[in-house]
Amino acid sequence: MNKTSKTHDAFLRPGMSITGKWHQKRYTIIRKLGNGAIGSVYLCDAGGRKAALKISDKSASVTMEVNVLKSLEKVQAQSLGPYLLDVDDWVTPQGTTFSFYVMEYIQGKPLPEFMKHNGNEWIGVFMLQLLEDLGSLHQAGWVFGDLKVDNLLVTSSPIRLRWIDVGGTTQIGRAIKEYTEFYDRGYWGLGTRKAEPSYDLFALVMVFVSVYYPKQFPKGANPQNVLFKKIDEVKALQPYRQSFKKALLGKYHTSEEMKLELSSVIYDLQKQSRVTKRKGSDDKPSVAAESIGFLLIALGFYLSSLIIP
Repeated sequence: MNKTSKTHDAFLRPGMSITGKWHQKRYTIIRKLGNGAIGSVYLCDAGGRKAALKISDKSASVTMEVNVLKSLEKVQAQSLGPYLLDVDDWVTPQGTTFSFYVMEYIQGKPLPEFMKHNGNEWIGVFMLQLLEDLGSLHQAGWVFGDLKVDNLLVTSSPIRLRWIDVGGTTQIGRAIKEYTEFYDRGYWGLGTRKAEPSYDLFALVMVFVSVYYPKQFPKGANPQNVLFKKIDEVKALQPYRQSFKKALLGKYHTSEEMKLELSSVIYDLQKQSRVTKRKGSDDKPSVAAESIGFLLIALGFYLSSLIIP
C-alpha cells in the first residue's frame, strides 16, 4: 500500500460522506474497492445510485485520467471505459485537499472466474470483442497500456468484457506510463514500451494465457520459447496459437488485422465441425470439433454485441 492510499484511509471510512468543493455534490462511502497507481477507489452512494469514486493527492494525474475518460466517451458506443459522472476537489476538516472523480460502477465477475463457471466456449467471444474495442480505442489515438485480467470484468445483460481502470491509457507514440510485468512485452524482451497498437495486442494474448496460468510463470532464459510452449500446452488455445504467436512477436500492426485472422480461424473450424457432424464419426473429437460450440456462440454474440451498446 502506498503512502497516498494510507492518507486516504486516514480520512475515509464506510458511512461517512464527502461533499465536492465546486459542484457541492455529496457522496457517501460504502467500502474501499482497491488502490490504483495514483490513488484509491471507493464504492459510494451518489444520490441513490452506486458509483466508483477515485481520490488522490496528485491533481495532475487525476486530470490526466479524467481527460482519458472524456476521450473514451467519444467511442463509448463500444462500451469502453466507465462513464465519467463528476470531477471535483474535497477539502477535509483538517484542511487537506484531495482531487477526485466519480465514474460508473461496473459490476461483474473477473474473467477467470467467469470462464471457470461458463466454459472455454467464451474464448472466441471475448477475443473478438476485445479486438473490436481496442480497435476503436486505437483509432481514437490511444493505447490501453495496462491491459490485464485485473482491469477487466465480465458484465451481464449483455455478457461482455468491460474495462474498469483506464489509468494506464497512453496516447499513441508516447512511452507506456503504467504496466504490469507479466503482460508487458518489454519484460519478456519482445518489444519496446512505446504506446502502439501492437503493445496492446501482446497484452491481449497474455490476458488469455493468464486465465489458464493463474499463478503465472517465470520468463526463464529464453522468454519467447517459454511463452510459445505455454500456449501450445493449453488445449483450449490451440486453434489460436499461430495468431497468438504472431501477436507476441509484434507481427500485427492493427487490431483489425488480428481480428480478421481470428475470424477466419473460427470460420474454418466451423466448417470442419460441420463435416465431422455429417460423417457421424464416433471417434474422439478433435480440438476443432470440441471448439465448435463456443465458435457458434462467439460469432453470434460478436455480431449482436455490435448492435447492443
